[in-house]
Amino acid sequence: MRSRFLTASAVLALAAGLTACGSTPESTTPSADAGPVKLTVWVMRDSFTDGVISRFKSDFEASHQGTTLDIQIQEWDGIGQKVTSALASNDAPDVIEVGNTQVAEYAASGGVKDLTDKVAELGGTDWIPGLAEPGKIDGRQFGIPWYAANRVVIYNKNLFEKAGITAAPKTRDEWIEVTTKLNKGGTQGIYLPGQNWYTLAGFIWDEGGDLAVREGDQWKGALDTPQAIAGIGFYQKLQALGEGPRDSDEAKPPQADVFAKGDVAQLISSPGGATAIEKANPELAGKLGFFPIPGKTADKPGAVFTGGSDLIIPEASKNPDAAYEVVKALAGEKFQLDMAKEMSYVPNKASFAGVLSGSEGAAAMAIGATNGHATPNSPNWAAVEAKNVIKEYLTKVLTGGDPATESAAASQVITDILNTKS
Repeated sequence: MRSRFLTASAVLALAAGLTACGSTPESTTPSADAGPVKLTVWVMRDSFTDGVISRFKSDFEASHQGTTLDIQIQEWDGIGQKVTSALASNDAPDVIEVGNTQVAEYAASGGVKDLTDKVAELGGTDWIPGLAEPGKIDGRQFGIPWYAANRVVIYNKNLFEKAGITAAPKTRDEWIEVTTKLNKGGTQGIYLPGQNWYTLAGFIWDEGGDLAVREGDQWKGALDTPQAIAGIGFYQKLQALGEGPRDSDEAKPPQADVFAKGDVAQLISSPGGATAIEKANPELAGKLGFFPIPGKTADKPGAVFTGGSDLIIPEASKNPDAAYEVVKALAGEKFQLDMAKEMSYVPNKASFAGVLSGSEGAAAMAIGATNGHATPNSPNWAAVEAKNVIKEYLTKVLTGGDPATESAAASQVITDILNTKS
């Protein structure tokens, strides 16, 4: 299941002030005897503005004489079945954008080209880990990281100033101290719904744990490890410093609307959440700040779930070499910096993060992305999310359930789901 963090309007709102960097040629022209090539590329609705797509198409075709691109915009509704059907057909597109958490499911079908031998050429050692890891299955790279987004802390500058707080916290201990100080006089120190499980995952990763681990050819739920239980312990401590519901997530009620009332000091969201807040309460425009989720120590930001997209090439592509040239260009410096400038997405390489420095929210997101992680790389992980296993687990713990007992029960459910044969 792909996690979309920034809507089209939100990313455009973040685009102002970003600066671009220079780039170098990254692609080659097909051999003269190859003949004209027409490539079909599937890109998801709202991933990019028309301008980004148009510039890429023109530039690619100009530098690859004889190659034309048919870039087709796809809808998210029903895309899973559409991609699965395409991968099993003899008439697949040449390149497909897929959600980073979908790669394992598609690769399991056998219809996705193994691009492991291209990783070095594409500069894979510089890829953001949380975006690259989901594309790597059993040591082989099927998905090439394209762009990312992750959560940060959005805060009310007026409430911080009122409480005498002049600097954003850099560590978890400082975060608790600051939030406790804010949680007075009718102000909620933080609004954290009880079922914000992506945030919980970050705390677990910070402790050295995981949601599930692979042991040989089997998966095992890992919420009952000491590291994971420490993660839920921190979540409980932070969540208690606000009035967030224990039995719902960020959407029920919309947390941007809660924050917009003006009495909440912090929430955890993608930077695009600021746009929704300002729309609900225009008086907060210019009064919102951003900082990366704090880590256990000041030298490293807190772990975050990296949502975003990868690029895959179907085995059924009739032009796999030319399709790779498209992937190479889309994952390369010129497109990545143009995309980041216009869309405020985090580019796929850590060394490109500087392009986001002109936007406070995007810059905070880029810092957090350096400690990005992914959900367990199992084709069945989507079923864990669909059954709300971790959400229900969080609610049980936050409403008085014994963490050890509830962690063991939830881990067993995850184990059973991940080891179910399709």
